[in-house]
This record gives sequence, C-alpha cells and structure tokens, in this order.
Amino acid sequence: MSRIRNTSSSTSTWAYLMQVGVKFRKWSALVCLCLTMPAAMDAAAAETKPFQSEKHAFRVVTLVEGLQNPWSIAWLPDGRMLVTERQGRLRIVSKDFKLDPKPVEGLPQVAAVGQGGLFDVVLHPRYAENGWIYLAYSGAGSGGHGTELMRARLEGHRLTQQQVLFRLEPKSSTGFHFGGRVAFDRQGYVYLTLGDRGDKDRAQRLDDHAGSVIRLHDDGRVPKDNPFVGRAGAKPEKFTLGNRNIQGAALHPQTGELWTHEHGPQGGDEINVIRAGRNYGWPVITYGVNYGTGTRIGEGTHKPGMEQPLYKWVPSIAPSGMAFYAGDKFPNWRGNLLVGALRDEMLVRLELDGEKVTREERLIKNTIGRIRDVRAGPDGYIYLLTDERGGVLARLEPAK
Repeated sequence: MSRIRNTSSSTSTWAYLMQVGVKFRKWSALVCLCLTMPAAMDAAAAETKPFQSEKHAFRVVTLVEGLQNPWSIAWLPDGRMLVTERQGRLRIVSKDFKLDPKPVEGLPQVAAVGQGGLFDVVLHPRYAENGWIYLAYSGAGSGGHGTELMRARLEGHRLTQQQVLFRLEPKSSTGFHFGGRVAFDRQGYVYLTLGDRGDKDRAQRLDDHAGSVIRLHDDGRVPKDNPFVGRAGAKPEKFTLGNRNIQGAALHPQTGELWTHEHGPQGGDEINVIRAGRNYGWPVITYGVNYGTGTRIGEGTHKPGMEQPLYKWVPSIAPSGMAFYAGDKFPNWRGNLLVGALRDEMLVRLELDGEKVTREERLIKNTIGRIRDVRAGPDGYIYLLTDERGGVLARLEPAK
C-alpha cells in the first residue's frame, strides 16, 4: 500500500507540475508577445505611415528579415541580389525578395574579429562579359589580420576561380578600422578603401597600406601611374594617405570621380573627393577630438599640403554606405548624395552644388535600425541594409 500511495503521490505531483508548466508556458508566451509587440508594431507603422521629407513623401518597406549583420548589396543581371553578412556569409535574395536559406559556398576564410569580417560585394562593370564578382573582407595572415580583395565567379550556388588580388600589409591583431568599400571608375580601375586599423600613425606612412585608398587594375596589377610608384619604400598600390576609416564610396554620376566618407573620432566625420596622391590629413589634422577626454588630436584642423573635407559632421553621425541618386522614383532627389548613419539610425540626404553641400536633411531617424549600406537600385528605388543581428533589407518607395 505504501508503494501504491507513493506512486499515486508521484503521479499527482507530476500532473500538478505539468499544469504549472502549461500555465508557465502560456504566461511566458504572453510576456514574449508583449515584449515583441512594440517592435513589431513600430516596424509595421514604419511601413504604413508615410514620411514627409522636404521634397518627397515616401514609405519604408521591409523586404527581407533575418539577415545577420548585413554589410553590402549588389544586383545580378537577372534581378537577384547578393548580400554580404559580416560573419562571412554571402546570401542570395530572389527577384521576389525571398532569402535563400543556404549561403553561397566557396568564400575565402574570413576573420570576423571585432569590426572585421566580410564587407563589400561589387560586380565588375563588364560582368555580363566576364562574370567577375569582387569581395572585400578581413583575412588572417602573418601578424594578425587585415583587409583583402578577391574576385571570383558565381556558378550555381558556389564561387569558383577565386583570385586574391590584394592583401593589406602589415597585418595586425586589432579589431578596428578595416575600411572595406570597393568601387570601379569609368576607366575600369578598382579602388579599395582601408582604415588605419586603430593605429592612427599608420595613416601617414607610405610604407604601410593602412589608412589609404588602394587603386589597382581589375586583375590586381598595380597601375604604372599610381602616385607613389617608384618612390623608395612606398607601397605602390596606395592612391592616397591620411584616411582614418572609409566605409562609404560612390562614383559621381557626372564627373566620374570617386567620393568617399570616413569616420572621424569623436566628431569630424568627413566627405572627400579622392584624388591621386592627396593627403587627407589623419591624424595630423582633424575636426574630431579624443574619445572621452575631448582633447585635441594632432596639430589642429588645417595644414598646408593636407586636404580639407568637402563636408564634415561635428558631432559624428557614424556614416556607412553612400550612393548618388539618379533614378526616376524620386525625381526631386536626383543628383543628391544619400548617406547611411549608424548613430541615430538615419538616412542623410545632401543637396549639392558642384562640390559644395548646400542642404542636409535627416530622414527616418530611429525607424528601422543602424543603416549600414545605401544603394540606388536599378529599378529606381532606394535600398537600405541595417547592421543588426536580425538585420533587414528595406526599400524606400514613394507614398501614393
């Protein structure tokens, strides 16, 4: 009888615990729903509520969710999109915005350390003829890791014929300031932006790749007219020096010149026009100050022989991603420069008169997340990526 009572008691206890468990799960689900509802409601509101800018009304529509720290977008000729994720994955998004669950195979070994990882993806201007896709990423090597550039061809779901075209030297173990944007000019040269790797003095050294823009032929050869070719001890791939951390690059639609923006320290984010052999000043001159202390960096804001920024932000907006707009969906924005911002999670619209910014407008602040990339799509819409563990691909569409 004792054994039967014990069994009965155990059964009763188990039944009681099951009831408690069911109630707990229901309560937990309710709590989770309550916690997630505001974010979901905010996202839904962003898609239904039109935003009124100075020149256009528009909506922000989320197209793809569940991306892991996405960094860059590129369009294939058939309408599919390539999206990089910083941890080292290349994803494919279909024409109807379905995310392929299987990442592309055949990528290089990516050192996702600190701010490092897989960065830009760009198609060769003659992709229809040669099929080359270019990827910037942080790669490991002697002394640590640093930004590298490779090209490959996409066959089915795999990259093939991989060729590493450039490796930053010397590598280091820090996790900061990799740069990582890639752009082609009209002559077919490819440019790769590099950061100072968290060691600011490297940006002024000609024998160091860090803190510069690199210029190469599309197959990785060094152009003979690069500004430091033949100079003793200089890295021949260097096209500029004095850059802190460039994470936005776009070709001007009229002049064909390369425009970039770069992170300042505490203040002093800059927009620059990239020209051969120019010294952009970091860390000798800057409009930023040391983090925390607010003390001066370098020698001030001006010095002969060093470039002044075309435009600057004080305080910083943490710019990332940049595109000139030339589409037909937002005609009153044609010729404007669009810049993403990690800080305040916004899109910045700049009106231009030549190389002068005449007006700045800040849009969708704190609406969809930290904007990492900005692209004007081939369809005339404006596309954004948010740098979150649950990042999204979103699109600006005119409000009807």
